[in-house]
Amino acid sequence: MVFSTSVWLRRDPMSSQLPILSHRNGVNIYFEFSILLDCALCLLSACLTGNAPLTAVQLLWVNMIMDTLGALVLATEPPNNDLMKRMPVGRKGNFISNVMWRNIFGQSLYQFLVMWYLQTQGKSIFGLEEPSADLTRNTLIFNTFVFCQVFNEFSSRDMEKIDVFKGILQNYVFVGVLSCTVIFQIIIVQFLGEFASTTPLTLLLWFISVFIGFLGMPIAAVVKMITVGSN
Repeated sequence: MVFSTSVWLRRDPMSSQLPILSHRNGVNIYFEFSILLDCALCLLSACLTGNAPLTAVQLLWVNMIMDTLGALVLATEPPNNDLMKRMPVGRKGNFISNVMWRNIFGQSLYQFLVMWYLQTQGKSIFGLEEPSADLTRNTLIFNTFVFCQVFNEFSSRDMEKIDVFKGILQNYVFVGVLSCTVIFQIIIVQFLGEFASTTPLTLLLWFISVFIGFLGMPIAAVVKMITVGSN
C-alpha cells in the first residue's frame, strides 16, 4: 500500500502503480512548458518597445497552444520504466525543480533574443520596405514564436534526456495535436489575414520561421547538459 499525493493505492504490484505515478511526471512536463511560454510572453510584452508584436487573436491562439493543446500533448505521455529509477520526492519537495528552472530560463532567453532581434532588425534584414512591412514583420514574429513552441514541445517530452524522440510514435495524441497545430497555423497566417491580423508569408520567411523554431531543440539539448542540483 503506497501513499502518493494524498491518494491511497491499494494494489500491490508496482507495475499497476506506474501509470498513476507517471501522471505527476506528465504534469511537471506540462508546467515546465507552460511557465516557459508565460516567461517568453512576459519578456516579449514588457521588453520590446513600440507596438505589441502579437495581437489579441494571436495571443488567444498562443494560449490555446499552451493551455489546451500543450496539456493534451505533454500530459498524455505514456508511462515508461525510467520513472522508477528516479529518486523519490518528499512531501515538502519543490514542485518546480532546479532542472525545470534551468530549462525554462535557457529556452526563454533564446526565444526572447530571437523575437527582440526580429522586432528591431527584421525589416532591414529581410528588405521589408513595402507599406505593409510592419504587418509582414509582425506576422513573421508571430509565426516564429508559434514554431518555437511547437519544437519546444518535443524538447519538453523529457526534462533531462537529450533524446526526446524515443517512443514518440506511440503517443498518437502528441503526433495528432502537433500536426493539427501546424495545419491551423498555416491557415491562420495564409488565409485568415483580416481576422488574425496576419499577411501571407513567402516560402523564404516560412523557412526562416520553422528553422528558428527548430534551432530551439539543439539549444535545449545544450542547456540540459548544464548540471544543476536536484532540489
